[in-house]
Amino acid sequence: MGRGKLRIYLGAAPGVGKTYAMLSEAHRRVERGTDCVVAFVEHHNRPRTEVMLNGLEQIHRRELPHRGTVFTEMDVDAVVERRPAVALVDELAHTNVPGSRNSKRWQDVEELLQAGIDVVSTVNIQHLESLGDVVESITGVRQRETVPDEMVRRADQIELVDMSPQALRRRMAHGNIYQPDKVNAALSHYFRPGNLTALRELALLWTADRVDEYLQQYRGEHNIRSTWQARERIVVGLTGGPEGRTLIRRAARMAAKGSGSEILAVYIARSDGLTSASPKELTLQRTLVEDLGGTFHHVIGDDVPSALLEFARGVNATQIVLGSSRRKAWQYVFGPGVGATVARESGPDLDVHIVTHEEVAKGRGLPVAHGARLGRSRIVSGWLAGVVAPVLLTLLLTALDDTLGLANDVLLFLFLTVLAALLGGLRPALASAAVGSLLLNFYFTPPTHNLTIQDPRNLVAIVIFFAVAVAVASVVDLAARRTHQAARLRAESEILSFLAGSVLRGETTLDALLERVRETFSMESVALLERTSDVDPWTRAGSVGPKPVDRPDAADVDMPVGDHMALALSGRVLPAEDRRVLSAFAAQAAVVLDRQRLVGEAEGARRLAEGNRIRTALLAAVSHDLRTPLAAIKAAVTSLRSDDVEWSEEDHAELLEGIENGADRLDHLVGNLLDMSRLQTGTVTPLIREIDLDEVVPMALGGVPEDSVDLDIPESLPMVAVDPGLLERAVANIVENAVKYSPDGTRVNVSASSLGARVQVRVVDRGPGVPDEAKERIFEPFQRHGDAPRGAGVGLGLAVARGFVDAMDGTLTAEDTPGGGLTMVLDLTAVPGLAPAGPELPAQVVS
Repeated sequence: MGRGKLRIYLGAAPGVGKTYAMLSEAHRRVERGTDCVVAFVEHHNRPRTEVMLNGLEQIHRRELPHRGTVFTEMDVDAVVERRPAVALVDELAHTNVPGSRNSKRWQDVEELLQAGIDVVSTVNIQHLESLGDVVESITGVRQRETVPDEMVRRADQIELVDMSPQALRRRMAHGNIYQPDKVNAALSHYFRPGNLTALRELALLWTADRVDEYLQQYRGEHNIRSTWQARERIVVGLTGGPEGRTLIRRAARMAAKGSGSEILAVYIARSDGLTSASPKELTLQRTLVEDLGGTFHHVIGDDVPSALLEFARGVNATQIVLGSSRRKAWQYVFGPGVGATVARESGPDLDVHIVTHEEVAKGRGLPVAHGARLGRSRIVSGWLAGVVAPVLLTLLLTALDDTLGLANDVLLFLFLTVLAALLGGLRPALASAAVGSLLLNFYFTPPTHNLTIQDPRNLVAIVIFFAVAVAVASVVDLAARRTHQAARLRAESEILSFLAGSVLRGETTLDALLERVRETFSMESVALLERTSDVDPWTRAGSVGPKPVDRPDAADVDMPVGDHMALALSGRVLPAEDRRVLSAFAAQAAVVLDRQRLVGEAEGARRLAEGNRIRTALLAAVSHDLRTPLAAIKAAVTSLRSDDVEWSEEDHAELLEGIENGADRLDHLVGNLLDMSRLQTGTVTPLIREIDLDEVVPMALGGVPEDSVDLDIPESLPMVAVDPGLLERAVANIVENAVKYSPDGTRVNVSASSLGARVQVRVVDRGPGVPDEAKERIFEPFQRHGDAPRGAGVGLGLAVARGFVDAMDGTLTAEDTPGGGLTMVLDLTAVPGLAPAGPELPAQVVS
C-alpha cells in the first residue's frame, strides 16, 4: 500500500473560494466514478457552499466536550475504516480541540496519507509558518493557527485560488463570507485593499516558487541543465546594439523572481565623438527598460570595463548582465573583450552573467561615430603590421633559407601591406610598401645583403610590388573611408529621423532632448541659454549634467539658435562635421521650449476656463441657496418688528430659532464657498502637527443633532499628522452629508482604526447609496447626487473635504455600506510608532 497523494487549494485570504473549488472538484471526481467522501468540511452557513455538499457522502464527525461545550472534529479512524479513494479535509491549519489524537489537523491528514488515502485540502497563505511575521507586519494580525511549510510543499498538486481585492471586498459587503455584524469590522481591518493586495502577492510568489521546484524536478528527470538567477540588484551593460533588448528582458525576468529587485541599464560612451550606437536603438532600449520598471544611465568612459565596474560598485549592485561578444573569431587578437575583462576583474562581490543572443559572432561593424578618424589602437596596429611585421617576416624567411622563392616572398610582403592599410590607413601601408621593397632587395634578390639588383627581372618584380602595394593600400584606405562616411551619414540620418519623429509626435521634453544631446556627443553638460535682447544677461532655459555654463563663451561648443538663444556644450571641442547634427538638435531644442511654454499657457487658459465655469456654476447655485435663508431671516425679522401682531413667547422663540437656523445655513454655505475658493487658487497651506483623533473628531460633530451619530474612536489609536482645523472641517462636511442622506431614525456610525502607518476614519450611513460610476463624481464641486432638494446645499461639502484631506497627504474615498448605504473612508498618516494590532479573525474561517 503506497502513500496517498495530497492536493491543496491555496488562497490569499478567507473568502476567495477555496472550499467551493474543492467541492466542485469532488463532484467532478464522483461523476467520473471516483470513491470520494467528505471527511470534514465546514460551510459556515454559506448557502452556496452548503448546496455543494449535497450529493457527497459525509463521514460522521467525532464529538469532543471542552469547557462545557461539545465540539466536532474529523474522525480519523472512521475515515481510515471507510477507506475511500479521496477524502476532502477543509482547513489544513486548524487546531484540534484538546483531547483529540493529534493537536493539528495537518497531522490528521498525514495519517490519512500514510493509510494510502488521497486527500484534497485547503489553506490560506497567511497560515504558512514561515510567513507568520510577514503577514503580521502587513495586516497587524498574528496568525495562531499555522501549518509547516514542508507539509504544503510536499503536496503533489497545489492550485492557487485567486480573486482580486475589489471582488473579494464586494463578496464581503454582500454578506457572502461573514455574518452581517462582522462585515464592517472586517472591511475596516483585515480586508483592507492594501492588505488583500499584499497577501495576494505573497500567494502568487509562493506558488511561483513551488512551480519552480516542479520545473527543476522535471529538468532533472530529463537531464536539462539551466541556471536559476538570483533576486538581486542587476546592472545591464549595453553597447547600443540590437542585443540590448534581449539583455534587458533577461534581466527583467531575473528581477521579477522577487520583490525589491532593481534593474539599472547603463550605456558607456567613449569621449571621442558621436556615440557608436544607433540613437534609435538606444531610444528603444531606454523606453523598454523604463517600461519594465528599471532606470537608464549614461556614463562616459574610454575604458569600458573599468567604467562599467565602477558604476556597478557605485550603485551597490550584486549582478552584471552582459551579452556574448559580437566579435568575429579573428578580432580577439586585439584583446579579450569587455565580457571577459569584466568577469576577470569583478571580484567575489559581483556576479557576471554572459547572455547569448542572435548577434553573437556576427561582427561589431565599424564605429559609426568616428567618420574617417581611426582610433589610436587601430593606428598603432597598422604601424606594427606595416613596419614591425615585415622585419619579423624577414627573420623567419632567412631562418628557412628562403625556400619559398622570390614570387612567394613578394606575396607575403604584399599581404602585410594590405593588412596595414586595413588597420591603420594609407600612411602605415605606404611605409609598409617602402620597408618591404628595401627588405626584398637587401635579403632576397641577388646579390644579397646590398641594395644592388643584378637581375633586371628582379628589379621589375620589386617595382611592380611597390606599385601594386601603393595601389592596393590606396584603394583599401579609400574604401574604408567611404565605409566610415556612409556609416556616419546613416547615424546622422537616424538622429535626424528621431528628431523629426519627436517633432511630429510632440513627445520629447526639453530635459530629455538635452540629455539626448549629451549622450550623442559624449558631453559632460548641455545647457539651452536665452536672453531677451543683445544687452540682457543670459539665462538657462534648461540644462543637464554637472556644472552647466551660464553664457555661450564659457562653453567648449556653442550653437546659436536665432538671435537670442544658444545651445552650449561642455566637455570637449567638437569637430566641424559634428556641428551639422548639433544644429538640428539646437533647432529642435528651441521648438521644444516654445512648445512647453505654449502648453503652460494652455494650462493657464484651462485653469481660467475652469474658474469661469465654477463662477458660473456658483452664481447659478447660490441664486437660490443664498436667497432662501436670507428670505427666511428677513421674514422672521419683519414679523418680530411688526406692531400689528402680538406674538406669544412660543412664537417669539420660534421666530428667533428660524433666524438662528438661517444664519447657520448662511455661515456654512459661505464657509464652503470660501474654502472652495482657497482650494481653487491653491492657497490652502496645512499646518501639520501631531494630534489625537479623539481631540478633533468630536468637535466636528457640533453641526449635527446629538442623537444622529454613533461615535467610536478608541483611545489606543496612534496620533495622526494632520492640520487639526482642516481635518475638523473635512470630517464635519462628511458627517453632515451622511446625516443629510440617512433615513429618519437611523444613526450615522463614525469609527476609527489603525494599521501600520495609516489611520482610517469611516463614516457609515444607511442612505440610498451611490452607484459605482458616480462615486468619484460626488467629490466634484457643485455635484449633488440623485434627487436631492434644492435646499440641500450647493454640492461643495465633499469637494471641500477631499481638497483638505489631499492637502494633508491623505485620501478620501467612497465605498458601499454592506446592506445599503454609503461609507466614506478617510485615510490619514499615523505618527511613527507602535500601532495596535487589528482584531483576530474568527478561528473557523474558510472559503
